[in-house]
Amino acid sequence: MKSFPLPIKAVVIDLDGTLLDTAPDLAYAAELMMAELGLPCPSQDTIVTYIGNGVSRLVKRVLTGDMDAEPDTALFEKAIASYNKHYSAHVSLHTRPFPGVVEGLQALKAMGLRVACITNKAEAFTHPLLKDTGLFDYFELILSGDSLPKRKPDPLPLLHACEVFKIKPTDLLLIGDSLNDTQAARAAGSAVFCVPYGYNRGRPVTELDLDAVVPSLAEAAKMVVKG
Repeated sequence: MKSFPLPIKAVVIDLDGTLLDTAPDLAYAAELMMAELGLPCPSQDTIVTYIGNGVSRLVKRVLTGDMDAEPDTALFEKAIASYNKHYSAHVSLHTRPFPGVVEGLQALKAMGLRVACITNKAEAFTHPLLKDTGLFDYFELILSGDSLPKRKPDPLPLLHACEVFKIKPTDLLLIGDSLNDTQAARAAGSAVFCVPYGYNRGRPVTELDLDAVVPSLAEAAKMVVKG
């Protein structure tokens, strides 16, 4: 059992569902995609439960109404092109930081911690989103889903961050919102906190293997100290 405040040297933070409430724009792009394809679209509440494993899996879930099913290949190719077009056009239309995010980032930086953003979202979306919402300059390192050969739940992005920051995985904390985050952190040997308001496929984060559930990034900052 971890004791608090937790001594760490660096923190990596997930994007969708942790830093930013991207669900409205992700869902809107899905609605535009399905309209373009002439297909019925799931409700926005349903689409939110499909978020969390990257755009490709989101599109497949919207097309099939299933978490793991594979749609017709030709249909998927047409759909993903449509989705990327619409999401690029509306990437930050309604997306905003969650409450406590800016205060939390300021507190973590004030402690002298190294701060990174690690997301499975493509870089083409990640950088514009962070810039449009005013968060980009808080991060020394930004790793997107296509930055490295593997992405969360693989530990590679976390281990890469450790190399960049020249720290051990035990000195790193991941703050996320989903199973992907907890699996990546455990595989890397790092601590992990989860926020309860994000996109964990519609499941409560209390079911996950984690060190703490934190109501906000601002509260998370109060539970760590520079080690």
